[in-house]
Amino acid sequence: MLDTIKFLPPTVAPPTRPLSLLQSIRAARRNVLELIPELAYRQPMVSGRMGVRWHMVQDPGALRRVLLDNVENYPKSEVMLRMLRPAVGDSLFTSEGNSWRWQRRVVAPVFAQRNVTALAPVMTATAKRAAERLMRGSEHPELVGEMLSATFDVICDVALSGREHFDADAYSHAILRYFETAGKASLLDFLRVPNWIPRPGALLGLGAVRTMHSMVARAIAARRQETAGDADDLLDYMLKAQDPETGRRMSPTDLLHNMQFFIVAGHETTALALSWSLLLLALYPEAQERARAEARAALGDSPAGADHIEATPYVKQVIEEAMRLYPPVGMLARNVRRADTLGGREILPNDVLFLPIYALHRHQMWWELPNEFDPDRFSPEAVRARDRYLYLPFGGGPRVCVGANFAMMQAHIILATLLARFRFELGPHPLPMPTMSMTVRPDTGVRLAVKRI
Repeated sequence: MLDTIKFLPPTVAPPTRPLSLLQSIRAARRNVLELIPELAYRQPMVSGRMGVRWHMVQDPGALRRVLLDNVENYPKSEVMLRMLRPAVGDSLFTSEGNSWRWQRRVVAPVFAQRNVTALAPVMTATAKRAAERLMRGSEHPELVGEMLSATFDVICDVALSGREHFDADAYSHAILRYFETAGKASLLDFLRVPNWIPRPGALLGLGAVRTMHSMVARAIAARRQETAGDADDLLDYMLKAQDPETGRRMSPTDLLHNMQFFIVAGHETTALALSWSLLLLALYPEAQERARAEARAALGDSPAGADHIEATPYVKQVIEEAMRLYPPVGMLARNVRRADTLGGREILPNDVLFLPIYALHRHQMWWELPNEFDPDRFSPEAVRARDRYLYLPFGGGPRVCVGANFAMMQAHIILATLLARFRFELGPHPLPMPTMSMTVRPDTGVRLAVKRI
């Protein structure tokens, strides 16, 4: 365990009493993490009623049943799908059944481990550019924006072999605008008003959707006009893909929505993991020095590559612990199709399940000193001794994030490169608080003093 320090990582104060309908609506609009009651950090399950019965599940055995053993009984919540579909339609993330299965088969080869390793040079080049920007930048840069720019480079290369059709700033602003409008729960959702009745947030988010879709559509159109056909990226796989059972190919709409999803998810979540990692290392200087010594010994003055991964295990542990404290997606929701039993509790059709990953990762029953930062929780010995379903930054079961290995290698290469070249310290700016609409973001960004070694 790391030595006690002055600061604990910032977190949300959970409500100690049940929220009323109005309070729940306000919390959902302001910060989804504020919906998680204090009991959810101490009990394996919490149940209640607000129009319908709901259950928050923090028990690893119950989570295994929901995400793996009886996954067909627990489709994604209609509220969550309503928030996502304007941007990503019936893509891999939102589809179910046979539609999901064939899309998964199309995408999986791109993110197979052998292909991820082949993508490492793209990540290395991006890490080097990110370090060069920090060298030229201000003394207290805003690091979320810096990390978003770095990971956007990588995902565009992997998905589209370049970003010439994208205005990165406009695209990033559109993502944030979408999260702040269509990506927030509405009173109509709490009242279970049918999804065909437009939500105000969805209407306000239409401009952001048009901005994102127009850039993706231009990239797809440009690729279709190329005659060489020698690209080896995600779009190329999708253009060539055919379901062996039905002969189905991706329609133009399928292509647009899947590319949109992978570009957003593929850079946003990794950038947040990196930003939280840097903040935590500034809060815990002894952990930063340990990670830096490891990175310097492995890299010297070179940027990190795939061959440095095994030599820098503590850097990976830092990222994993950062995603424990600040999981990229802090809450999932599922509908219930048929009666079941979870953790000894009866679950009925049409109940709603909440899977509060944020609370699971900080649960007092499962983690020692859960609100403290300790990368040694992810030593190989500690990981082997822990239930797989106590740590779910990428989900679990058959719908585990297809790009998990890609995201981890990207974050590892970038963080090792930065730690070998810079020291990150707290500056005059107040610590950000975690806030969630779609993803767990630092509400005011991450501003640190960045000092070249």
